[in-house]
Amino acid sequence: MALTVNDVDRFEAARPRLEAIAYRLLGSASDAEDAVQDTFLRWQAADVDHVEVPEAWLTKVLTNLCLNQLTSARARRETYVGQWLPEPLLAGDPMLGPADTAEQRESVSYAVLTLMERLSPNERVVYVLREAFGYAHREIAEILDITESAGQQIFHRAKKHVAAGKARTEIDEATAQRIVEEFLAAATSGQTEPLVRLLTQDAISVGDGGGKVPARAKAFEGAVAVARFMRGLFGKPSEAKRAIVGGSPDVWVATANGGPALVVAVEGRVIGVMCLEITADGIVAFRNQVNPDKLERATQQWAATDHGEPLLKAF
Repeated sequence: MALTVNDVDRFEAARPRLEAIAYRLLGSASDAEDAVQDTFLRWQAADVDHVEVPEAWLTKVLTNLCLNQLTSARARRETYVGQWLPEPLLAGDPMLGPADTAEQRESVSYAVLTLMERLSPNERVVYVLREAFGYAHREIAEILDITESAGQQIFHRAKKHVAAGKARTEIDEATAQRIVEEFLAAATSGQTEPLVRLLTQDAISVGDGGGKVPARAKAFEGAVAVARFMRGLFGKPSEAKRAIVGGSPDVWVATANGGPALVVAVEGRVIGVMCLEITADGIVAFRNQVNPDKLERATQQWAATDHGEPLLKAF
């Protein structure tokens, strides 16, 4: 049955919410867009006049599509080259979804998206729908075809797993930005000690190059090891570095997934997004996305915004 203009409008009104759900579930903007498009095709093929609650119907279809992807993604991760990290989204990207509550902001943070890789597909769905979008346990149970009590148990288990891996104490945005600027100054000083002072003793640095850009397969662990890596990364420019990134990169302090980040770009093309996890004790983690396949949307968003002058030019 062909969709009417009103049927298409109903779907388009739901698209932003569907994309935000899919992104949180899949950790990939491109995969989220594909899942939402597949949902539209099913909407197009359905007898929509008999769909009593379009929002619930669309959410259930999308969720099942994402569950299938999450299950197959686990197998793909086993053959992924190096570390796997989510696709970062820069400030202002509509796919970040609602950010009115602390729970909503946290659910799309880069640290929590990374932690959610530890959850089972069902745990991830229940956590996202409940924590980020406020779905009632009854609604979630209907979406997943499980009992309400089972859904509650899954939610508590998922929340416990996420809480166990979260940073210890959050800090305000202004303090986080100051620490990022201090970090960049220390990283370009050529000395290790100023960097070590900004890090927690158990700090880590993880990079995702997807086999397309050099990135260490194993995380750097400990303040000294991370500081030495960062000192080398932001050290004096060289022809070898320029050859790897395709030019002379500039660095901006930015926001990605609601948290502090550094954006590295060459002539308007984003070649890296470094997401920092910062607590009152110092910088806990650097999660560095340099896989070009996961930076296409960031490049588009970067080009569409006024980001001012870089804090660091041509390192």
